[in-house]
Amino acid sequence: MKVLGIESSCDETGVALYDTERGLRGHCVHSQIDLHAAYGGVVPELASRDHIRRLPLLVRETLAAADCRLDELDAVAYTAGPGLAGALLVGAGVAESLGMALDVPALPIHHLEGHLLSPLLAADAPAFPFIALLVSGGHTQLMQVRGVGEYELLGESLDDAAGEAFDKTAKLLGLGYPGGPQLARLAETGQAGRFRLPRPMLNSADLDFSFSGLKTAVLNVVSAPGWQADATADLAADFQQAVVEVLVKKSLAALRRTGLQRLVVAGGVGANRQLRAQLDEAARRRGWRVYYPEPELCTDNGAMIAFAGALRLAAGQRADSAGEIRIRPRWPLAELQKPV
Repeated sequence: MKVLGIESSCDETGVALYDTERGLRGHCVHSQIDLHAAYGGVVPELASRDHIRRLPLLVRETLAAADCRLDELDAVAYTAGPGLAGALLVGAGVAESLGMALDVPALPIHHLEGHLLSPLLAADAPAFPFIALLVSGGHTQLMQVRGVGEYELLGESLDDAAGEAFDKTAKLLGLGYPGGPQLARLAETGQAGRFRLPRPMLNSADLDFSFSGLKTAVLNVVSAPGWQADATADLAADFQQAVVEVLVKKSLAALRRTGLQRLVVAGGVGANRQLRAQLDEAARRRGWRVYYPEPELCTDNGAMIAFAGALRLAAGQRADSAGEIRIRPRWPLAELQKPV
């Protein structure tokens, strides 16, 4: 079964072809970083217009790379939410139109389910069940995953997501867009321990997160009399260490509470090297395993959407090609159900 995946939830346009017999055959992503850099953040209208421009080209490029014709597709999967409404409409419109034209199913996919399942694309893939740590610009959640569509929310951020806190803190430190990756790179040149920053909810009895107070603590440091810009790298290192410490401790607590020994980390922040190093070391000491997507699949991409669509169809998900545009800009992952 050959499934074309389309991702257009925010500022990356992704298209991929997943073949259930041969694996990932084609994968293209266009980033809009340069487009939005002048504004210091994503401009929804510009994002939507750029998806319109890029998608037809990326579909052709992906099919050519996969040596596959349009009429050989068995299904089209697309991100239906959560995300920017206008951006989602672009991908949904293209996917549903292709479904109607080719008379194949068009399947709406949850963006976070794509991230959640993306580590299964790796050669060393985890088996169900496992704990998933979803860490991105918009979400920080711990989920117990028993199978496709079988997700139980264990904890989530009560305010800023980890990636959002990275981006906002980067602005406070005068870094450019996208701030999160730049802050992480700057942190590698600094020395943690110079500033005493809080670890919000580190010792709470639940598995929830909170990062807005940490961001405010950074603001207080840079606003204080005597602040010197040459300490920026050290402050970035302390901020990153605080976030990582909370993510690691909560993830380990989730494993202990459920009795599971496999942790999957997905989402853009999952590419953070310090987070990976500390999770790997903590898991090694306990005989547990941590799984990550391939590096190029940490950010938004069409491969995770094509793969999630293929898994759902293989598990019996019913889909049609009626051409109805189905998007949900706000779509809790816990509302997803098993394929029927």
